[in-house]
Amino acid sequence: MTAEQMAGGEQRSLDRVDRAILRLLQQDGRASIRSVAERVHVSRANAYARISRMVDDGVIRGFTARVDHERAGQGASAYVTLKVVQNSWRQVRTALLELPGVEHIALVGGEYDVLMLVHTVDNRALRDLVLNKIQSIPGVLGTQTLLVFEETDRIPVLPD
Repeated sequence: MTAEQMAGGEQRSLDRVDRAILRLLQQDGRASIRSVAERVHVSRANAYARISRMVDDGVIRGFTARVDHERAGQGASAYVTLKVVQNSWRQVRTALLELPGVEHIALVGGEYDVLMLVHTVDNRALRDLVLNKIQSIPGVLGTQTLLVFEETDRIPVLPD
């Protein structure tokens, strides 16, 4: 499927086997093709082709490790909300993606325009990130920082 087809909303539907493969990979992104194939009862070639198709179609966006940020030396985490100038989202997003410690950025509806999750070494680095880097981005009108005191990581699972 081409990028133009994807942008136009055309997308192949996922069948029961595709969803089973996705659930397995969400639980263990390092699972071998052989293991995945055995667990969903298809050939290795079929499992490989399905995973490749889902990567090509953008269903699978990548394979990553889940990190304990505190143990990795990032002791301060926060959700930062932003109010931005109307129609500046794309430029603001591009600038935010360049900042260290940014894990997630979302355009949202409601009182704020952007919600982002950040991780830094400590509160001093968090303060610098918010006050000196984020607030200096053209198009950012204001921020609010919500400190994270404790995180609970949950592996997302697709429904059947």
